[in-house]
Amino acid sequence: MSIADGGIPSPNIWQHPKVYEIENRAVDPNGVIEPAMRAIRDWTGGTVLDIGCGTGFYLPMFARTAAQVVGVEPHGGLAEAARRRTGSLPNVEVRQGSAQRLPVPDSSVDVMHARWAYFFGPGCEPGLTELDRVMRRGGTAFVIDNDGSRSTFGQWFSTSYPMIKAPVVERFWADRCWQRTRLDMGWRFQSRADLEAVVKIEFTPQDARRILASHTGVEVDYAINLWSRGY
Repeated sequence: MSIADGGIPSPNIWQHPKVYEIENRAVDPNGVIEPAMRAIRDWTGGTVLDIGCGTGFYLPMFARTAAQVVGVEPHGGLAEAARRRTGSLPNVEVRQGSAQRLPVPDSSVDVMHARWAYFFGPGCEPGLTELDRVMRRGGTAFVIDNDGSRSTFGQWFSTSYPMIKAPVVERFWADRCWQRTRLDMGWRFQSRADLEAVVKIEFTPQDARRILASHTGVEVDYAINLWSRGY
C-alpha cells in the first residue's frame, strides 16, 4: 500500500485498523473533547483540516456543522477507508498526504485537528511550518496529545515510553505560544477482551502483560492535553 512522502509510521492503526476502531469508540465516553474544542474555536460554517485522519473516524463529527472538511492521511489504505466512511457526506474530502507536505492551498483552513497523529512535540517542526502556510488568519489549530504526567493511562504511557518526557513536550508547545487545556476523558470498552486487544497494540508485549495484570475492569482514567493556537 502506498505511503505519502514524509509519512511517519503509526504501528497501532497502520497494522491493526480494526482494533484501533475499537479504541476510537472507547475514547472519551462522556464527550469531553468536542465541547472543549468548540469553547475555544467553533468550526461551524468553516473549513476543517484533520491531519492524520486515519480511517476517518472524526470526519463525520466535523462535517455536521462545518462547511468543508478535508482529511489528510499518509497511508493509502487508511485514506481509502476514510473515503468509504464519508462517501455519503458531500462536504468531506479525503486526500493522501503528510503533515510536512499538506495537499491543501495556502491560507485555506479555519480549524486544524490532529489527534495522536504526528504532533508529539519535538520533531514535528516541519508540520508546524506547514500550518503557518495553510491556516487562515483568525483560524485555530488543535493538537490532542497524551498527558504523561497524570492519570492511570498517563502512568502507563510515561513508564512504557520514557523517551517521551512530559516536561519536554509541554515546554516545546509553550515555547511556541500554544495554550494547554488539561482534560480528563477516559477509555470505556464494551468488554474486557476489547480493552486487552487495544492495550496490546499500544504497548510492547512485555508492557502490555504488566499493564493488564495490574488493571481490572473495562474502564481506564485517561488524561490528555488539548493544545491550541490561534493564527
